[in-house]
Amino acid sequence: MTKSLYQKKRRPSDLLLKIAINGAALLTVIVLAGIILYILINGLPYISWEFLSTSYSESPSGAKGILPMIINTLYIVAITLLIATPIGISSAIYLTQYAKQGRLVRAIRFTTEILSGIPSILFGLFGYTVFCVMFRMGTSILAGCLTMTLCILPTIVRTTEESLLAVPGSYKEGAMALGAGKLRVILGIVLPCAVPGILTAVILAMGRIVGESAALLYTSGMSYNMPKDFFGQIMNSGRTLTLHLYQTAMQATSDDAFHIAFATAAVLLVIVFLLNLLAGLVSKTLKKGEQ
Repeated sequence: MTKSLYQKKRRPSDLLLKIAINGAALLTVIVLAGIILYILINGLPYISWEFLSTSYSESPSGAKGILPMIINTLYIVAITLLIATPIGISSAIYLTQYAKQGRLVRAIRFTTEILSGIPSILFGLFGYTVFCVMFRMGTSILAGCLTMTLCILPTIVRTTEESLLAVPGSYKEGAMALGAGKLRVILGIVLPCAVPGILTAVILAMGRIVGESAALLYTSGMSYNMPKDFFGQIMNSGRTLTLHLYQTAMQATSDDAFHIAFATAAVLLVIVFLLNLLAGLVSKTLKKGEQ
């Protein structure tokens, strides 16, 4: 029986490399699963309806609910995405479809990549100086949303840009040959083909918003009061779940405080999972609509 060319050239080093790659992947999955299980095991037993539906009090005998923090987190996620997503997608469309490819575009892309690697605490200091002090917004949810917009814009722009560039040029050429205008080609062909990549950018941005603490510590504040109305709350201070987790863990002087921190972390994991699941369902729905 003759051996294939691949079998003839296979060396012991190839087997070692394959074992190393599989081992690294398995180790990554084990570590991730261990972290998630550790948080859920320590947090889920202390989650109750009262914990999810009541306000928070720092007094020892007061309520320890996290409803205000859940609402504030959803506020910041929704408002930030509503501001950043149209700007990011529009910027990516301009850079890939309209702008003349030259030094300016390369400089913009290089700057965007640098911004995506800047520590979030620097965005927090900038947001505090500009939005909280210069624009006199104070520590508010709106100031936190504008600061988080600056944090996630590089991710949305670069990921969307790569998705648009991955669309085959023959699609655009064929549509234009049939007489379609450039804007119609972009909106009707290029963007629908790039939807999976755009949703990936939104999911990555969403994960950063939910998990952010340093930038929001300076801008959104640490208030744990229950929101009274929709529009009035965005101009008030409000801590998110990550800030509440940080605050309770740092001030923990008893086992109950640590239980609250783990329970908050478990709720945070569940919210991230549900948001990603929702984004996945939207992606599948859009793909079915295209078919």
